[in-house]
Amino acid sequence: MKIIISILLFVTVSFTSTIEDGIWWKGESLLTFMNKNNIPASVYFELSKTDKELCAEINAGVGFKTLLDDNNKLEQVLIPISEQMQIHIYKDMNGKYVLDIIPIVFTKITQTIIIPITYSPYQDIITTTNNKALANEFIRAFKKTVNFKRIQKGDMLAIKFTQKIRDGKYFGSPVIIGAKIEVNGKKHYMFQNEKDKRYYDEKGRSLTSFFMRIPVKYTRISSKFTQKRWHPILKKYRAHLGVDYAAPRGRKIHAAADGKIIHKGRKGGYGNAIIIRHKGGYKTLYAHMSKYAKVKKGQWVKQGTVIGYVGSTGRSTGPHLHFGLYKNGKAINPYRVLSVTKTKLKGKTRSKFIKYTKKLKVQLNAKINTLAKPMKLSTFNLSYKL
Repeated sequence: MKIIISILLFVTVSFTSTIEDGIWWKGESLLTFMNKNNIPASVYFELSKTDKELCAEINAGVGFKTLLDDNNKLEQVLIPISEQMQIHIYKDMNGKYVLDIIPIVFTKITQTIIIPITYSPYQDIITTTNNKALANEFIRAFKKTVNFKRIQKGDMLAIKFTQKIRDGKYFGSPVIIGAKIEVNGKKHYMFQNEKDKRYYDEKGRSLTSFFMRIPVKYTRISSKFTQKRWHPILKKYRAHLGVDYAAPRGRKIHAAADGKIIHKGRKGGYGNAIIIRHKGGYKTLYAHMSKYAKVKKGQWVKQGTVIGYVGSTGRSTGPHLHFGLYKNGKAINPYRVLSVTKTKLKGKTRSKFIKYTKKLKVQLNAKINTLAKPMKLSTFNLSYKL
């Protein structure tokens, strides 16, 4: 119902209203955006703690949409904060601005593609699908176990994946269900385990590398990661793009992995926060700190370095660390990469997984001419008048 309402709000406007695409600038905050568009700051300050935190999740470079009236004044705006949720600011029936967090409307495709290698796996995937994110994920999944330099022209790769599509464009990160790559004629397989979302080979051995550690000694997890959850009492969708570790005020917070501090300071509802950039397109967020350790922006830190202390700054009801993890700007569940070494599936879990992958291997080894032509989307300008 919420999705339908959000669409209708964009449609039930005068025929002179204009929808425009924008790019969120680096350094822009929701409050500065609201000020520039004459939206009262009270719209933000009246939000709940959770919604204030989510408003700090807007990433520089994200595309957003505005609806302008015939006087070029903002009527509505949709700003993505994750692959599932977006900020929606609009005028209600009384002409008062309202802010809500609503689901993003998208479609999802599942495809199996088989590609003969003519140049390189990365380039051939892009040439076939025009999907750079898929090419990057494929290389990342296999880079620890496959020597791509030994691949010869004529070797094959195959991928079964799902991909979100929004407004005729690829949206968000693709999910590889299963994949195959030939290296000098030898086949290598990779499959995602549905339960933990990690990659394993056909024998149930983990292919995912883990390089991060839990950043604080905590007493309990007070809030888990969730992209989208319907709250039966509030009658609205909620999201929590991180993990909250309840811990005593003043307890040390450590860097989860080696990296460079790229933010140190206030960050909206997150209060005192530090952001560290790591290898592989990862970033970590440490929020609600009581104070910082002797570190500074631009400094390289080692895993385990003390960067701050647990607190309750920003919108917080008690001392805890909000820990966020991002991959190429997208919030992901920290427990996909935290404190786990290479493992293998065991017992019934392994038996079930191997049975499941046998069916996928048949699809990945199908002949090229038995599959539908891979979808190749083209980009286009989405600014138009209603």
